Amino acid sequence: MTAQFVDVTEIEGQKISAEQLYRTAHRYHWAAQLCAGKDVLEVACGAGQGLGLLAARAKTVTAGDVSPEVLDSARSTYGHALPLSVFGAEELPFPDASFDAVLMFEALYYVPSPARFFAEARRVLRPNGVLLVVTANMDLFDFTPSSFSHRYLGVVELASEIGAAGFGTHFAALIDTRTVSLRQRILRPVKSLITKFGLMPKSMHGKAWMKKLFFGEMAVMPGDLVGTSITYVAPTPITSDAADLTHKVIYCCATRQD
Repeated sequence: MTAQFVDVTEIEGQKISAEQLYRTAHRYHWAAQLCAGKDVLEVACGAGQGLGLLAARAKTVTAGDVSPEVLDSARSTYGHALPLSVFGAEELPFPDASFDAVLMFEALYYVPSPARFFAEARRVLRPNGVLLVVTANMDLFDFTPSSFSHRYLGVVELASEIGAAGFGTHFAALIDTRTVSLRQRILRPVKSLITKFGLMPKSMHGKAWMKKLFFGEMAVMPGDLVGTSITYVAPTPITSDAADLTHKVIYCCATRQD
C-alpha cells in the first residue's frame, strides 16, 4: 500500500509550481534555524529534499518514511551520508529521549492517528525538545485535500491536539492569499468548484498541468534544496483561538512540557 505515496510525493525532476518550490524550501530554512546544533529526526521525510539544509545546521539528522518506494529517491541523493530508514509515524523505532527536535512537514494528514504520532514524538524528545509541524491550511475556502489523506487539522485543532499531548504551542503562517498573483485570485473560485465536484487530477502529470493553470510559473523539483536560493522571510505569527482564513500554510513550533 505504501507505493501509493509515489503518486502524491514530489520526486526529483518532477514539474512543480514555483510557489511550491518556494514553500518547500522555506519550511526547511525555517526548521534549520530552530534545529541548529541539535539532534534532529524528520518523520515522513518523503524524497528527502530538505535533509541537506537540515544537516548543514543540525548536530545530527536522522530521517525516514513509511514508503520505501519514496525513500529510494532520498537514498539516491544522499547515499550513506545520512541514516535513512523505513518506519511509520505512529511507532517510531527510537529509544526515549533520543532527539532534540522532531519534524513532520506536509504529511500529518496521511497519518491515521495524529494523536499517536504526537505521543511518540513526545516520547523520543528530550526535555524542552521541539516538535515542528508544517501543514496545508484546511480552513481556506478553496482548500484541496490530497489523495490518500485521512484527516486535516487546522490551527485550532492543532493547538488542541498537540497541546493535549503535552506540548506548548506557537503558530505562524505563510503566503497570504490576499497578496498572491491576480491569476490565483481570479481562479481560486474555479479551483474550489473543481475540488467540490471531484475533478482534480490524480496523476502527477495531471496535477502538474493543473498547477501550471492556477499558478503560472513552473519549476523542477531538485533532489537536494541546498542549491535552491530563496528570499527567506519569517512566517507571520498567528493565534490559535480561531480558524485562519487567510494563509495557505500553517507552521507550528511545539515545545515538550515537563
